[in-house]
Amino acid sequence: MKVSVVIPVYNGEKYLAACLDGMMRQTHRDLEIIVVDDGSGDRSPEIARSYPVKVVAFERNRGLSAARNAGMAAATGEYLHFMDVDDEINDEFYERLAAAALATGADVACCGMVHEPKPHRTTLFSERRVIAETREKFRVTKAGVWSYVWRYLFRRSFLTEHGLSFEEGRLVEDMPFTVPAIYHAAGVVVVPGAEYTYKLNEGSIMQVRSREHRRRRHRDLRHAKELRHNFARAHGFSIPGVPTWAGPLSLLYVKWLT
Repeated sequence: MKVSVVIPVYNGEKYLAACLDGMMRQTHRDLEIIVVDDGSGDRSPEIARSYPVKVVAFERNRGLSAARNAGMAAATGEYLHFMDVDDEINDEFYERLAAAALATGADVACCGMVHEPKPHRTTLFSERRVIAETREKFRVTKAGVWSYVWRYLFRRSFLTEHGLSFEEGRLVEDMPFTVPAIYHAAGVVVVPGAEYTYKLNEGSIMQVRSREHRRRRHRDLRHAKELRHNFARAHGFSIPGVPTWAGPLSLLYVKWLT
């Protein structure tokens, strides 16, 4: 079963070789690795082309959402994963996720995560199980509160069927994608032994300190939370850990959760 891995990179020469070396070590051999160069001005394109990967290149920086969408469009695998260039996965990551998805027929497979910046968010699974009920999917994965898209292996035809893509021009990309994906998934399988390590490295978009960037990020975070609230209300469900009222106090609460 082919798995397509989309790796956006923007001036990521410091991390790209290590990321691609990790891909080469994967025990699942049927991988299609797609590096989307988002208009980098460093050696990222040169590094990418020195590996057996597919390269999609933008002439100018268009943002993470556009890069992920371009990677989705270029993918041919049965399943799809989004990898951040400065993070890490264990060597059996795709083997375990693909095996679980294939064995259970789940639309989405969810890995464990080691969250280095905020260890209290670290979530590892001890047994494989398939979850179908809406509230339980969100309770177990915490997808409505911590919506990291890299936690999930998606059936590509499922994403196409539901018209899921990333909203371009925003700094908070994951939540408006992950929430409907988890909701629509006929089954989500949680997978022990597949572990993603999230890091917060110097130069990360989360580390930008300019006042304008912080304002924009705060605005886009509020926008993403409003989309989450409206989606849950329109589909008649509540997300564990997220208040159903979107007033000022609840916004402060979800800001604290993140």
